Amino acid sequence: MYQLTKLENNLESLLLEFNISEKIDIRLSKDESYDLQINNLVKYQNHPKINEILKRFKNELGNESFIEEYSIGNKNFINIEVNLHEFVNSLENIRNFIKVHNPQSIIFDYGGPNIGKPLHVGHLRSLNIGRSLYNINKVAGNKVLSDIHLGDWGMPIAQIIQYGIENKINFKKITIEELEEIYPSASDLYLKNSQFMESAQTINKSLNENNKDLINIWKNIKSVSLKSLKSTLEKLYHDFDLWKGESDVNSLIPPMLESLKEKNKISQDDGAYISNLETDPKILITKSDGSYLYLTTDLATVLDRLKNTMFDKTFYVVDKRQKLHFEQLFSSLKYFDFPDKEYAHISFGTLNDSEGNPFKTREGGTKKLIDLYDETFHYIEKINEELDEDSKHILTNTVLTYSDLITNRNTDYKFDLEKFTNVNGKTGIYVQYANVRANKLITNSLLDTSDFSIKISKLDDSDKNLLKSFIKFEFYFQQAIQNNEPHHLADYLYELSRQFNAMYQGVNILENPDSDLKHNKLINTKFFLRYSSLLMECLGILPVKKM
Repeated sequence: MYQLTKLENNLESLLLEFNISEKIDIRLSKDESYDLQINNLVKYQNHPKINEILKRFKNELGNESFIEEYSIGNKNFINIEVNLHEFVNSLENIRNFIKVHNPQSIIFDYGGPNIGKPLHVGHLRSLNIGRSLYNINKVAGNKVLSDIHLGDWGMPIAQIIQYGIENKINFKKITIEELEEIYPSASDLYLKNSQFMESAQTINKSLNENNKDLINIWKNIKSVSLKSLKSTLEKLYHDFDLWKGESDVNSLIPPMLESLKEKNKISQDDGAYISNLETDPKILITKSDGSYLYLTTDLATVLDRLKNTMFDKTFYVVDKRQKLHFEQLFSSLKYFDFPDKEYAHISFGTLNDSEGNPFKTREGGTKKLIDLYDETFHYIEKINEELDEDSKHILTNTVLTYSDLITNRNTDYKFDLEKFTNVNGKTGIYVQYANVRANKLITNSLLDTSDFSIKISKLDDSDKNLLKSFIKFEFYFQQAIQNNEPHHLADYLYELSRQFNAMYQGVNILENPDSDLKHNKLINTKFFLRYSSLLMECLGILPVKKM
């Protein structure tokens, strides 16, 4: 609420009069009798002018129309109850409350698939968390760009080509099925066969020198892989603003290395380039055979973005196992005197099966993401055969998205299909059902949408509980965007859905003889839909029309 910002500013100015520089923090109250609390004065309870400060605080609080009442505890905790009349009048402007004052440009780097192999279940969290943070920042008014950052160059590609040459593969007619079989075989050969390794390294060198025939083979591989990749992502409702990869920055690497040599930032050691930055171990920039590492291409990618994209921040949404890599990347950017921008690693835990083990196929290989999608789709289909195809797809993606985002990104979680499709649990199905129920209620009510007034005196307990739940939205949203943690919004969406269902189940709303009570519940439902739709948008969940 804009009133909260105004009150915070007024109280901060008041404290300055007493030579106290303090950021006022209005948060949700832990006392169920109240809505909000201010804890700032706890640390100043022994201040020589605390009584005068409290007096001035009381004046400010008493003059705020959105405050119904307040109380000051023994340690100067301040609890606030919101005036519902004032609050209801602000509910139509929820998007305005969360707009950032100084919008920034943010690049979200997530996805990161290798074009030699299909998306696997390990990509799901990066996709879901990345998309959600992208949406949250977009809703807040930041300028956002998403980049899939394809692994489409280097030794993995060289290995595929060398294997194909040895086995007389027709790259002009290669299928995605063949490509998926070739990659693990080629990767294994590279580790075990020195002759194959040398040949692949030669291929890699020739690719970097733009050998025409090899470039044409690479183009065929990438085309087939991208077609399959985009098909999977389309099913999962994922898309990217930028479809760039390592190949787009390959030409930038040689001049970058030359520049770093001239600045005495890197030096050669047994054929490899290492950073002169004092670290143990030394940071490797290129291998002894001249091939590039992830760090090399990541540095070049930053150069490319600095040249072609205006940005203030870059968020790398990559699992926690890559922590060391990003620590090296960020320290290298600073040491190499790259322009001062903000970079952050948004890490996350792993997705495991229902037993807590890594997701595997029956054969022991890494489970493909499309297979997890199909399994979830068929399960949804089995438990609700009457659903239309669009609804089945939406609910499938709801399960795959909500079950992921309801979990704190920093923790691992188990994917339990039966649990996550339960209509009565803390699930995506539950929140979708509440949304469908609310929409149906409004449609059948023929409600005059121009009248959003609520008669506060005719609110029952379930109405009040739902209405007061809306107060929490801004606080959860701020936690989500400040900490890059979508689970706050997923949790909050469940809470709202639960409060709405409690209100809905209490009485037959449309047949209620009390017209004021009926109107209150319908308007409350309208507000619920407004909030739930916004939360779904932030999480990357499409609302289903019927269940």
